[in-house]
Amino acid sequence: MSTMQSRDTAEAVVRAALRGFATEAELSALPADEPLRRALDLDSLDFLTFIERLSVARGQRIEEDEYPRLLTIHSCVDFLTTNA
Repeated sequence: MSTMQSRDTAEAVVRAALRGFATEAELSALPADEPLRRALDLDSLDFLTFIERLSVARGQRIEEDEYPRLLTIHSCVDFLTTNA
């Protein structure tokens, strides 16, 4: 994903990567600063699946040492818009 990607587009990518872990209504209502694992009750495998989906959308692998930067929708958007 290009650093020129808009924040709105990046947020749509993050929310799309979360599909299947919650209903559309739950995802729409999820605050951007709510911790994802707690809010959506994501276990380790679910979180890894989410990371893999973001990696595919980004077109580049997300390394394990970057996972702490992907805790909320807001932090994921920051990550996607500042890391090419």
